[in-house]
Amino acid sequence: MAGIEDIHGEKFSGSTTSDTTFGQSQESLAQIRDTSAIEQTGDEPLNVYRLEPIANPDDPRWQNSPSHGVVVVAARTSGDARIVASSRELDFKEIDAAPAEGVTTEHASAFRDDKLYTVIEIEHGRTNIQRGVLEGFVRLDTIKPVQE
Repeated sequence: MAGIEDIHGEKFSGSTTSDTTFGQSQESLAQIRDTSAIEQTGDEPLNVYRLEPIANPDDPRWQNSPSHGVVVVAARTSGDARIVASSRELDFKEIDAAPAEGVTTEHASAFRDDKLYTVIEIEHGRTNIQRGVLEGFVRLDTIKPVQE
């Protein structure tokens, strides 16, 4: 098979897909680090977001990531809102269960799937709130233990 030319006319061979994985971009990693940061001053302007389920109840994606209903969070960005909401879920390391992929289950959250949840900004630039879940209930039964 002949090489493929890029937009500059240079030829290259091999796979045309990258070897990156979901949740491993610099932005995702920074947001995850921020989520686990201890220091929360409350002085940072935050936005308020509503995360709403948008997939039909019979969508097969719900089998792997159950719905939490509507959740309202204070976060820096819409992407950060997904991270904030998903950080309230159990991780496999907290119970006797095994991850489906990698060493954590945080990327399997329904909140991180734009086909299951949409993020709507409802307030902008508030300084009197702390980053976190403001309203709604994040289920704790998203991971099933291997032993009952």
